[in-house]
Amino acid sequence: MLKVRAHRLSLSPVALALATVVTLGVVYIALMAVVMSYAALTIGFAQSVRNDEATVAALESEYLAIVASITDTDYRAEGYETPGREVYVPKAPVTALR
Repeated sequence: MLKVRAHRLSLSPVALALATVVTLGVVYIALMAVVMSYAALTIGFAQSVRNDEATVAALESEYLAIVASITDTDYRAEGYETPGREVYVPKAPVTALR
């Protein structure tokens, strides 16, 4: 018959302290990785927002230039005549019960 010896794990204060330090070190490194990843994503998102704002500003500037050219056009010089009479078409009242 085989005798099985029961081994007891003895936890010394030094081993417990070392395990705690190693665990806290790993947690610290993981948290630093998360913070750095979050910072990189935030900076990338902020840069994409700035790029989009610049694109919108360029398009808005182009639109305003086109509107200004339409507004500043002298239609009489282009051969159009001023309307003799302006008539507005009445619109039927809009209700929610249509």
